[in-house]
Amino acid sequence: MAKPGQKKSLTPRRRIVAWSLFAMVFCLLAIPMGLSLYSDIGYAATAQEQSNPRANFWRAVRQGSIGYSAVQGQETNVLIQSSGQNWRQARNGWLIPYSGYLLIAMITLFALYFMFKGRIPIKGGRSGKEITRTTSTERWIHWFTAIVFILLALTGLGLLYGRTVLIPIMGPEAFAAMANVSITVHNYLGVLFVLAMVLMIFTFFRDSLFNLKVDMKWLLKAGGYLGGSKPSSEKFNAGQKAWYWTVLIMGVILCVTGLILDFPNLEQNRGIMQLANIIHVLASAIIIAFFLVHIYLAVIGTEGALEAMISGKVDENWVKQHHNLWYEELQKSGQRATVAEGGRAVNEARSLPDSQTT
Repeated sequence: MAKPGQKKSLTPRRRIVAWSLFAMVFCLLAIPMGLSLYSDIGYAATAQEQSNPRANFWRAVRQGSIGYSAVQGQETNVLIQSSGQNWRQARNGWLIPYSGYLLIAMITLFALYFMFKGRIPIKGGRSGKEITRTTSTERWIHWFTAIVFILLALTGLGLLYGRTVLIPIMGPEAFAAMANVSITVHNYLGVLFVLAMVLMIFTFFRDSLFNLKVDMKWLLKAGGYLGGSKPSSEKFNAGQKAWYWTVLIMGVILCVTGLILDFPNLEQNRGIMQLANIIHVLASAIIIAFFLVHIYLAVIGTEGALEAMISGKVDENWVKQHHNLWYEELQKSGQRATVAEGGRAVNEARSLPDSQTT
């Protein structure tokens, strides 16, 4: 009990209750005052906008007011489409710079990797024995797709980054001539890319199906490219399978959006075409980034890899090193390596007994 003349203090529980009641009363008083202030500010802003004729004009424009045009067709009466400004800001504000950063980062990454790791050699050197890895049909489809894709990538990148990169170097007149050729080549090759995608899907589908038990181990070890032992792999490793599915998914997206942009009079409005353009550029940036990985490992980073798409044959030691599970399947199926003699391949099984073949 409190002594006579001493002020009675609140218990912690009563103090909490008192402060809670105070906060509730304050909120009940502050909310109406805030709403009143907000309405006053909004009324003042509205009054100011209504007194500005230019603001009224552009407000009407952004609402998509319909005008009149003698030309008949999709959206011909929409003289000014305000969403075009949003598309331009998205394209120039973040799509172009960030896609460029992605491609520059990929090139820089592999340049540094090659500087420190160098080219991955064939362990034990070349055996002099070869194994057939690809058929002539597979190679033809691969190079047909590759050539069409490279030309599309070069012309597309030229059109995308021309204003910021090429005009300062070439000048506006030379760039205008190049852009005119690029857009024509890009549009016509897009149709061939659709054909290439169909051929690619059916040619390499079976070998690109994921084997989770094998491919997850390969991915967790990053294929041995960052150090450690080389993980087991089938005919295609997990990285090559990921590249195939990236080409398939992004390629289909590129085909659909590209056809929408190629044929603007098929009842699609400008909003759909603007969205298709943004998706087209995003898919292009992703597939080109993966393409840089593919081209580095196939041409520069790994000894003997490119031979699979040139002659169709690869060294036996290369197969053992990079695709050991596929090599074991070939051995079980009875397929023998071949040895080059005088510039021609001779089947080892013809001259050596099974006990001497590898």
